[in-house]
Amino acid sequence: MSDSGLSRRHFFYGALLAGAVPAGGYGSVPALRALGYKPFYDKLNVASIGCGGQGGADLVDAARTENIVAMCDVDSDRAAANFKRFEKVPKYKDFRVMLDKEAKNIDACTMGIPDFMHAAAALACMQRGKHVFVEKPLTRTPWEARLLQEAAVKYKVATQMGNQGFSHECTRVCAEMIWSGVIGDVTEAHISTGPGTHPTGLQEPPKEDPVPPTLDWELWQGGAMPRPFSAEYVPYNWRGFLDFGTSQIGNWATHTASPVQFALQLGAPTTVECVTVEGRSSITYPDRAVVRLDFPARGGMPAVKVFYHDSVRPGDPEAYHVPGMEGETILPPANNLSDKGRPTGGRGGFGGAAPGGAPGRGTAGAPGAGPATAGGRAPAAGRGAAGPRPVVSPGGRDVKVFGPGPSPPAPGILSGHGAVFVGTKGVMATTERGEGVWLLPAARWKDYALPPQLLTRSPGHMADWIRACKGGDPSCSDFSVTAPFAEWLALAAIALRVPGKLEWDSRNVRFTNSAEGNRLVKPVFRKGWELKL
Repeated sequence: MSDSGLSRRHFFYGALLAGAVPAGGYGSVPALRALGYKPFYDKLNVASIGCGGQGGADLVDAARTENIVAMCDVDSDRAAANFKRFEKVPKYKDFRVMLDKEAKNIDACTMGIPDFMHAAAALACMQRGKHVFVEKPLTRTPWEARLLQEAAVKYKVATQMGNQGFSHECTRVCAEMIWSGVIGDVTEAHISTGPGTHPTGLQEPPKEDPVPPTLDWELWQGGAMPRPFSAEYVPYNWRGFLDFGTSQIGNWATHTASPVQFALQLGAPTTVECVTVEGRSSITYPDRAVVRLDFPARGGMPAVKVFYHDSVRPGDPEAYHVPGMEGETILPPANNLSDKGRPTGGRGGFGGAAPGGAPGRGTAGAPGAGPATAGGRAPAAGRGAAGPRPVVSPGGRDVKVFGPGPSPPAPGILSGHGAVFVGTKGVMATTERGEGVWLLPAARWKDYALPPQLLTRSPGHMADWIRACKGGDPSCSDFSVTAPFAEWLALAAIALRVPGKLEWDSRNVRFTNSAEGNRLVKPVFRKGWELKL
């Protein structure tokens, strides 16, 4: 790629390069009002599906500027803090009942619930003309991701996936650096996650427990096949179970892969393959693995190999040794652009703390969200070599954490939450949700001058969506952009379950060489929960 190769850069982030405000102003076009848009100074009436944990954080985030008019959670205890916070707002357990009764009062919905119910809740909202903010990883399966992408077009609603790193300054700078040609053509990228706090590699189903009186277990299961309740599923560990979540792919890879998706403008892969795996299970995701995805050339960008390193600890044989960087610290610190003259905000582009005093911005839980430390992240831990061992949660929450905590990263090795870009002229790395970026080695970064800004900057991830809901530009994580992203992440989750190189036919949403893989492309729905446009 040439240093000035503008013609090679952008072919589906046009909305980010567009002007920030429509020529006539927000909501000024009568047609927009007819579609449910509002002038920007009017407040949206927002409903929340999933009101604890991350779902609760999204709710509070929206409440900074908009009206909260309805709330839904299948667990009144999990949602108790926000139910009290918005005491006068109507409360429901079933989102379908809420949408039927409150439809005339609702403009938009936020949802932070378990992955397997995202598509059902989002589609129900969109079919009623409601704009939607859906927590990452958007969906559990590729078929559901494609369904939501098509639904957003059909029902003409504003959408946003809750991968907040897309709104971070460092993610935008990363893309601008790649497009400037500073590391040449990127032919290989590596994405890494540390171990999660949910169970992996289980060989027996969890034991049955009494259903808590505050939880409607029937509604929690939604469209999934029914099973006895176990305390191992809630409020967070559902993420590790095959029928409910996508393990660290949905928990962290959807974040660490965001700068890779954003900068490399990835579409659909042609093949996906799990190249190493440890701790296979027919109940949960494995203990750790490496997945390779091959993407074809895109515009002026060459074909690229993307490797996902799942649940890597320092010293693991699968840990990626970055070529020529043996003595370097690979992942940059968060918010590291101040010495380059750029202000950097915290998660979501708002600056350090969670906006509006949002409590514990951890990963999405059931049906609110999971545990969070004081820093707003789920405690990083994993399964030890001897198998699952409950330990004390660093976040101080009543949650089972499996295995020991992480070790400090070793020089030259990609471990923890981050990504590395390998180009023909150099190497770059990003950390966590894209909250830090630099060139490697450190000596090259020290004297590097950032390229000119090409992308618009985010007002904050929630504010970006709210602006879109009122007739502004599409949000940065509009489903037209993030549904294809969610689709290939879901393919990686399938590869963790199906051996061999899987050949993906994106046009027809199927594998051309695996009946076993095709059985996992679309969920099996319980009667009454089937999804269709």
